[in-house]
Amino acid sequence: MSTERVLFAFVIVLALTLNVGFIAGDINDINHHNVYELFAALVVSLIATVMKFGDRSPLGSSMLATSLVADLQLIAAAASWGFYASGGAVLTAHQGATVVSLSIGAAVANVVSVVLLIIEMANLRR
Repeated sequence: MSTERVLFAFVIVLALTLNVGFIAGDINDINHHNVYELFAALVVSLIATVMKFGDRSPLGSSMLATSLVADLQLIAAAASWGFYASGGAVLTAHQGATVVSLSIGAAVANVVSVVLLIIEMANLRR
């Protein structure tokens, strides 16, 4: 068992679970979504992206692409939240839904990344 591969898989799955934890709840109620969890999802997603730059596996470029998509979506969600909440304003239902829907897009990209990771792991066993 390679500790490098374990850490790689851990960070990829952690990025997905943090993202899912953020999007869980009513999409129209921003009180169901924690800004710190969005921040944690973004940071771990960026770490996963940096780790994927060193991946030279056959699926490495696809995994990097999914990670870049997730990063872009999470950055857009965080920037939207910051823009909407500037000056201490409370987000409206529509604004909260925008932030959460951007995060859902990132979660989809993270799911694809985890599926690619599983495919790669299955191919290593053969």
